[in-house]
Amino acid sequence: MPFKHKFVDEPDEQDCEEEMASDVEDEIMVQSDDDDDSEDEDKNESVQTSVYIPGRSRELEEDEELVVDGSAYVVYHQANAGSPCLSFDIIRDSLGDPRSIYPATCYLVAGTQASRDRVNSVMVIKMSNLTRQTKKEENKSDDDDSSDEEDTENDDGPHLDSAGIRHQGCVNRIRVMTTGGKTLAASFSEKSDVHIWDINKQLEVIDNSTALAKYTREETGKKWHPLFSFRGHKDEGYGLDWSRTVPGNLLSGDTRGKIHLCRPVDGGTWKVESKPYSAHEDSVEDIQWSPSEPTVFASCSVDKSIRIWDTRASPSEACMITAQSCHESDINVISWNPKEPFIVSGGDDGVLKVWDLRELQSLSNPGSKPPSPVATFAHHRSPITTVEWHPSESTIFAAGGADDQITIWDLAVEKGNPVEKSNGETELPPDVPPQLLFIHQGQQDIKELHWHPQIPGMIISTALSGIDVFKTISV
Repeated sequence: MPFKHKFVDEPDEQDCEEEMASDVEDEIMVQSDDDDDSEDEDKNESVQTSVYIPGRSRELEEDEELVVDGSAYVVYHQANAGSPCLSFDIIRDSLGDPRSIYPATCYLVAGTQASRDRVNSVMVIKMSNLTRQTKKEENKSDDDDSSDEEDTENDDGPHLDSAGIRHQGCVNRIRVMTTGGKTLAASFSEKSDVHIWDINKQLEVIDNSTALAKYTREETGKKWHPLFSFRGHKDEGYGLDWSRTVPGNLLSGDTRGKIHLCRPVDGGTWKVESKPYSAHEDSVEDIQWSPSEPTVFASCSVDKSIRIWDTRASPSEACMITAQSCHESDINVISWNPKEPFIVSGGDDGVLKVWDLRELQSLSNPGSKPPSPVATFAHHRSPITTVEWHPSESTIFAAGGADDQITIWDLAVEKGNPVEKSNGETELPPDVPPQLLFIHQGQQDIKELHWHPQIPGMIISTALSGIDVFKTISV
């Protein structure tokens, strides 16, 4: 059925050990004195604070706890949509591009992974009244910021509205596209089917409380039919991407190493190419269309390779570049920089690597040595599960992993050019890469993140524990 939930406010101090969000430069570790005979004495106790960096700082002692430094966030909210939504995408809207007026509103489409197949759904979500964490007291000298950041917050609190479409099986991956006045969502089911859904009806009702109530009464449990379904995959998959340059072109890749291309045809349907792209030797984990070349896409695999394809060639000859042994183990995710010829990858080895496509091309000949990344970051302690370049800042990307961290990186920062902290200090442990701008925590089993394409600096992430919406002071 459709969902309507209140957002969870930022975590109380007593919950911070489980729901923490940390700026690399601003998170604090609190140590209380032993004497706690009265509340008044507690208030007067001195508190020692220090920077905490997961995996590098010492373990907490019994009288220490991690607390959220709210001043490190412009926006920070948490939500729970019932069943875990382990894949989602952000829907572009008509509210302004770019915009930084608060409270903010954003729209998502998400797919659930419920314990029972029959209760899974594609959810169209509206998150509104997303207020700022704190009002900045600093002098706004930047004219661009000062003109937009008028705050019209109210005290109602952020909230979430959603309208669902029944979906057969868990949703492994979901992606959205808007073209010709229609908003379409593609889902990859654990049943190995790829579906394309028209979600305009759901977008309409979540903007109108009366219409949403009627939808709840009359449409709950109704079987919605997708515009198109492809059942040619022999197994489930996780690779799914709409073309950014050719509206309607959709790629899907499965765990058997096969990639299929669906093209739109007259009559509002799609046609699937007869033969798959099948050069990978193991599961295809992620797919990305080129942001500029309409026939080119990239894929990564459990076989540790990154491949570049050109659909102008026949599927058997379409693999133009093969970069072998890019990671020590499975490559889980890739992201193609929208402005520069770079791809960032993340693997089971917990490592993030940035690749220059020009170098990949020169090293892709048979028998060539493994390619060298232009940057390697080994901060995460568990597999990387999500990565994405900033939509407008070509040197910035964010990544998330099974170690319950989301990290923000800036390739433009070099050694000897440290990022200044909010209190004016710059010192960090020597083994912390200077490119590491921020660490966000508070979610368990992070699966996917996306930068909002219209709200600069805002990140939305989903995990087994729920959805986070945040904007840091770093970006």
